[in-house]
Amino acid sequence: MLVFAREKLVFLSVPKTGTTAWQAALEPLATMMVRDPPELKHAPVFRYNRFFRPMLEKFVGEGLTVLAVMREPVDWLGSWYRYRQRDFLAGRPTSTQGISFDDFVQAYAKGNPPAFANVGSQAKFLEPQRNGTAATHLFRYEDQAGLRRFLEERLGAVIETDRRNASPAMALELSAGTAEKLRRKCAGEFDLYDSIGENGAYTPPPPLS
Repeated sequence: MLVFAREKLVFLSVPKTGTTAWQAALEPLATMMVRDPPELKHAPVFRYNRFFRPMLEKFVGEGLTVLAVMREPVDWLGSWYRYRQRDFLAGRPTSTQGISFDDFVQAYAKGNPPAFANVGSQAKFLEPQRNGTAATHLFRYEDQAGLRRFLEERLGAVIETDRRNASPAMALELSAGTAEKLRRKCAGEFDLYDSIGENGAYTPPPPLS
């Protein structure tokens, strides 16, 4: 998570959406960057609302812009799958070695997924809170140019990024049945992604629970 006090901007770090590269590029401009632990680095909206928002509104002021990035749901799952193929996870319950991408997605779509497919939810990460706290701007991961324009205009600086923490490339395929099951079981993920418009505009959904 990055905080820019003067610009009253907060950049939430949704896992597997390229935020590591943005953090490296934006750190010199940021007032505060949360690196560790992962639970705070990747603080979702509910944790931001509970722990960070009260402090920031007290010392920075109200009316903060909360920015985040969302990845197309199948592509997001593909990034997690590839990441968990890495050798350092071999033999651990979270490893996807020896598991097909189709089986990974089938397991993810279960109500209680096994450890290797338990990667969370972008929709839950971005779920608006009952007090109205929500991401105010949401960019598609694929719209890197739009995100860059927004940040450069808001921060008044030219921003250069390098690709970091990228998962190994590999061809991934889903059967028609698995793709249909994912869309049915995780409709909120696709609905939220489809709601994202130009320049980070979107309509926050109601809370999931």
